[in-house]
Amino acid sequence: MAKRAFYITILIISVLLGRHALAQQPDGMPLLPAAFRNPASQDTGNIANIPWKQFFTNKELVALIDTALENNNDLQLAVRNIEIANRSYRAARLGSLPDITLSAGASILNPSDNSINGLSSELLLQSHHIEDYSLGMGISWEADIWGKVKNQKKEALARYLQTQEARKAVQTTLIAAIANGYYNLLMLDRQLQIARKNYALSDSTLQILRAQYNAAQVTSLAVQQVEAQQLTAAQLIPAIEQEIVIQENALSVLSGTNPAGISRNKSLDELLLPGVSSGMPSALLDRRPDVKAAELEVVALNAKVGYTKAYMYPSLTISAQGGVNAFRASDWFNLPASLFGIVAGGITQPLFQKKKLRTQYEVAKIQREQAVIRFRQSVLKAVGEVSDALVKVQKLQEQQNVAAKRVSTLQAATAKAGLLFINGQATYLEVLTAQNSVLTGELQLASLKQSQLSALVELYRSLGGGW
Repeated sequence: MAKRAFYITILIISVLLGRHALAQQPDGMPLLPAAFRNPASQDTGNIANIPWKQFFTNKELVALIDTALENNNDLQLAVRNIEIANRSYRAARLGSLPDITLSAGASILNPSDNSINGLSSELLLQSHHIEDYSLGMGISWEADIWGKVKNQKKEALARYLQTQEARKAVQTTLIAAIANGYYNLLMLDRQLQIARKNYALSDSTLQILRAQYNAAQVTSLAVQQVEAQQLTAAQLIPAIEQEIVIQENALSVLSGTNPAGISRNKSLDELLLPGVSSGMPSALLDRRPDVKAAELEVVALNAKVGYTKAYMYPSLTISAQGGVNAFRASDWFNLPASLFGIVAGGITQPLFQKKKLRTQYEVAKIQREQAVIRFRQSVLKAVGEVSDALVKVQKLQEQQNVAAKRVSTLQAATAKAGLLFINGQATYLEVLTAQNSVLTGELQLASLKQSQLSALVELYRSLGGGW
């Protein structure tokens, strides 16, 4: 009963000496708009909910992304960070358990014959030296009155979950980068076809002009201008081939493999992607890994505020030690005579720490405020990226429709100009102008198609799709 009263008294005194130090939820959390600017549709569907293997239907692209997810070095680093954080979290979960130590020791003391110890050992032990042998186990436990351990667990859990979100963010960025690079390859393939076709068209025009020049129907200036047009198309071909190799190398590196060719069996015009639906902005808090990571940073630093405040309050520590102790090795395990036990409890209240504890607490509060600001900024950034992607998807589609009509008109005009030129009803300058216009128009149309696909990929990523 006396021991129980002792511990109860210690606990009551500890509670009366301070206040509870659990962290409070910070103010200033972000507010989301009711809808995105320029929403793709009025329904609540969200393309971010589509798994990436269903969003990207091209088999070669899916295989390329699979390889990247398995071998990409940035993603592998993110996975290792998860393993580190997981071990830290598992260690923090054991914070409420007592510390247990095992100790063993032996000592021999030769006191002065004229000292009290020397005289005592001579009278009591009939020996000039004192032996001491001990083997014991100690237990120490600190009561988590102010939530110190609890908040440390919360911080460790938030850090662990942050690494999970970091891996998701790397994955979504990687998938978007692979898809954009692949679509850029298809655009370059299409532009290479256009350049080669234009070169062949210029060559046929040049053959006709040379025949007319030999017949003294045109001057050498006409031949030279058409030759210059042909050389322009010829120069474009190796430039595009160079860009193709560079893009293939970049995709190989992203995939964690040595530079090599990239398989592609479909053209830019054959790609099919799902319709556009952006859902509600509130979904970003759950879908966007970077937004979720910023929110978890607030949680982690809020917990840090809690335990740094708890360090300023009294701590109740209960310890116990027991084992065997004897003056002679032969009596070491003479039980129960050699058994000993100690139980103690104590309260420690920091008084003067050169403002270290108060400074740690104030700094933790400022860091929490910074985290809240970063969280708000991450939400604004996410909403802005989605809004930008939405308007790009919409306006690029409109530009693509106009460009397609323009190219169709120019192709018809070029064919007509060629026929009129053969029949002597059009000049070579009209043919050159038509060929230049159709080359520029077709190259621009291919670029717009690639930009449209990239905008849709960016919308998918900015909504949090891809993990």
